[in-house]
Order: sequence, then structure tokens, then C-alpha cells
Amino acid sequence: MKLGKALGSVGGLTLASRVLALVRDSLQATFVGASFASDAFFVAFRLPNMFRALFAEGAFASAFIPMFNRHVSEGGEVRAGLRFAEQALAVLFPVLLALTGLMLVAAWPITLGLSGGFHRQQPTPDQFAFAVELSRWTIPYLMLISLASLLGGILNSLDKYWVNAAAPILLNVSMVTALFFFHGADAFQTARVQAISVTVGGALQLAWLMFACRRAGVSLRLQRPRLTPEVRQLMRLILPAATGAGASQINLAISTALAGRLLGEGSLSFINYADRLNQLPLGLIGIGLGTILLPTVSRQLSSGRDAEAMDTQNRGVELALFLTLPATVAFIVASVPIIRGLFQFGHFSDAATHGSALALSAFSIGLPSYVLVKVLTPGFYARADTRTPVRYALISVGINLVGNLILIPTVGHVGPPLATALASTINVAMLYATLRKRGHFAPDRQLARRIPRLAIAAVMMGVALWLVTPLVDARLFGGRIERFAWLGLLVSGGIATYAVACFVTGAFRPSDLKALLRRRDTAPAGKPVPAPNPAKD
Repeated sequence: MKLGKALGSVGGLTLASRVLALVRDSLQATFVGASFASDAFFVAFRLPNMFRALFAEGAFASAFIPMFNRHVSEGGEVRAGLRFAEQALAVLFPVLLALTGLMLVAAWPITLGLSGGFHRQQPTPDQFAFAVELSRWTIPYLMLISLASLLGGILNSLDKYWVNAAAPILLNVSMVTALFFFHGADAFQTARVQAISVTVGGALQLAWLMFACRRAGVSLRLQRPRLTPEVRQLMRLILPAATGAGASQINLAISTALAGRLLGEGSLSFINYADRLNQLPLGLIGIGLGTILLPTVSRQLSSGRDAEAMDTQNRGVELALFLTLPATVAFIVASVPIIRGLFQFGHFSDAATHGSALALSAFSIGLPSYVLVKVLTPGFYARADTRTPVRYALISVGINLVGNLILIPTVGHVGPPLATALASTINVAMLYATLRKRGHFAPDRQLARRIPRLAIAAVMMGVALWLVTPLVDARLFGGRIERFAWLGLLVSGGIATYAVACFVTGAFRPSDLKALLRRRDTAPAGKPVPAPNPAKD
């Protein structure tokens, strides 16, 4: 596998999805603004977002992919892995069906827990009932995305990363379509349309992956549920993997609940608009690298190529820092024009811009650590160790809780993002120290040489952005096209400056980039990586 090329494929599709998400959020800012209706929707949307990260992008992928690859390696053909997948599906489907029904019934206490009861906003009974209704519209998405994660895990194991990476685009297409063509006469009607479109998007994602699996010769039969030893092992791995991989989402859920209870109207929206922008590089880089590294490292370790696995992780950290350090600096220096250019339309006020910009700057402090969690945890999961990440994740959740309680009374809505960034940074430090102690990861000379140079290049870019930001911000009050044009110039200028700074500091050379794109994950002679056989399957 070409690590850089694979990340480009997955990251490019993830970028397309995140750009659509920005379009979606811009439309929401226009039609809903930062109000109780938007706060209610963000609470309802937090649940599927959290479940997707905990299960689809975290627990199931982390536990299922190494086991699937091991079955393929031991059986010598893909069919051996698919038999295990069918056993997992047989148990997963009824459990998800029952869980979805239970959550629909319990939507009221779930909404209460996620929102903190909107205590400071003092909602009327009708307003809170509206928030519960939105949660009921989004809850079925959990079952749909979980089933899709099973199919996506199989496709990732077969190196068809782009198919799974393209699926989230359908969710955003559904939501953008709903906002653009079916927005209501007021903010509450539009929020309801948004919630319905979430579940419609989940159905489209599942249908797309089912179609892609059939095209790849993968067909799963629904069997009678049986707790085979393999399924029992999968279940034992899922719970700790969920907490370990989804620590940032758990922290965000805690932050949302505390903010909903302790802060006034619009604060939840400030935090969520900022988080949506923070998720752009996280989705492009972190999820892309995590998607690629887990099956790659597990495959390398299962075939005894420990040195290659170490090199793959080093290059993963290298790519993560190369891409996240400039994003961190840009979000700190230019947060106001970024928020203004994307969201300040219609119901979204100048006060909302500055409130969201402060939250974005606070979130971005932890951006490198959010991504590095995705890069380092495959080093544990590929070795079937899901317990260590969960211990560290629980510690980070505790740190986040204490941080929220201390910071919210001090700095208001900036407190939850700051606490989340601090908790994630400590989580990464513990993961790194443990991998290093066990001899499972050590920075090589190339990585050690590049890290300080990348940091200097990012600071150089930040200085340039700081100088031009006031000039650009003054021109972000016109129409959408004019705003996006100036914002595009700001972003492209920052990228160009960072690229030049990387070469000036020696962080990267043209020959380095060419070598990175040529890097392959080649199996040793006599041990080819199996490919699906439609005739057999």
C-alpha cells in the first residue's frame, strides 16, 4: 500500500464530505442561527455523532478488522473472514434492533442527560418536548451506521478504503438537500427537517455499502444468532475499544451536557459550530490515517513484519503532524474571519461569530492530539490490546469533567473546548509513553528531525496569517461568493506559505515527498495479501 496515496484517496473523499458539512452548517447558520432550536438539534445530533465515533469509527472497526484479517490469514482465503463476519452480523443485528427500540422509548431521559436539561435557558415544556422529538428522529441512524460499519470494516480489510470513505458524503448530501429545498418558515421547522434528514442519510450510507460489497464479491447471509468463541472475543473487545477510541466524543458529550446546564442560550451552538470546523482536519487526517493504519499494521504484525509496522506508525505520526500543526495555528490566528466568512449570514450574528471563534481557538489547541489518538491506538488494537487505551481514555474523561467544572465558571463557553483539548493531550501522552515502554513504537531519526522543523514552519505561516487577517476580515461582509473568494485566498495563501516554510526549514524536501508517495505495504514473498474471489464467495 502507498501510505501517502491511500491517505490522499481516503482524505480526499473525507475532505469532500467535510466541505459538504461546512455547506450544511452554513445553511443551518442562515436558517436556524444560534438559538434554542439550533441547540436542540445539536443535542439530538450529538447522539448519532458520538455513536458513530464510538462504534463505527472506533469500537467495531478496532475490534473487528484485526480479527477479520487474522481469520483471512489463518484460513488462506477471504471466505474464512466472511464466515466470521456472518457470525458477527447474526448477533449484531438483533442487538441493534433492540437497542434502537429501547432508546426510542427512553428518548426523554437521554435528551435530558445530553443537554443538562437546558437548565440556564429555562425551556418551556413544549420546547423540551421539541428537543426530545428531534432525538427520536435521529436515533434510528445509530442502527443504520452500525450495520454500515460492519460492511465498511470488510471493505477496509480488502484495501477498498475509498468506498467506505465515500459513504459519509451521502449523509451530508441528505442534510444539505433538506436544508436547501425543505427548510421551514421558522427555525424550529427547519431543525425538524434536519433531524429527519439524518436518518435518511444513514439509510443511504447503508445502501451504498451493501451495493459496494456485492460489487466486490462479498455477500453476507443472516444466520441464527450464536455466541461462538469468536463472537465472544469480539464482544469482549468492543466495549473497551469503544471507550478508548471514542474518548474525545465522550468528552464532547460531557462538555455538551455541562454547557447545556450551566451556560445560556446559544452557547451550545457556539461550541458545536466551532467543533464542526475543528472536525474538518480531524476527519480529513485523523480518521483517514486511523482507517488506513489499523488494517495495515495488523496485517504487518500478523505476518511477522514488526519493523515495517514500526515504520508505518512513524510515517503516520509524521503525516499527522505535517497536516495538523498548520491547521492548529490557522484556527488560533484566523478564527474570526474563518467563522465570519462561513457562517455569518441570516440569523447568525456578529456576537455568534466572536463566540464561536473563541471556542474554535480553544478546540484547536488539542487538534494534534485528537489526530494522534487515531494514529497511536492502532498500535494497541493491532495487538488485540483494547484494555490499555480504555484505561487512559477513562482518565482523560475524568480530567475533562474536572476541567469543565473549573473552567466553565471562569471562562464560560470557552471552558468545554479547553478542557477537551487538555484531556486529549494527556491521553496521547499516556498512549505514547506506554507504546515506547513496550518497545512497540519509537520515533526514528527522520521523525525526530522533522518535528521541530514542522513546528517552526507552522509558526512562520501563523505570523503571515496574523499580518493579513485584519485586511481579509474587513472584506467578509458582502455576499457569499465574495466572502468565499476572500476566505479562499486566505486559506490558499496560508497553505502556500506553509509549503514554502517547510522547504526553507528543511522539514520536507521534494525527494522526501516523492519517496513517501512511493512507499508500499508489500507482503513478503510467498505470502500475498488475499483478495476477494467472486467465484468462491
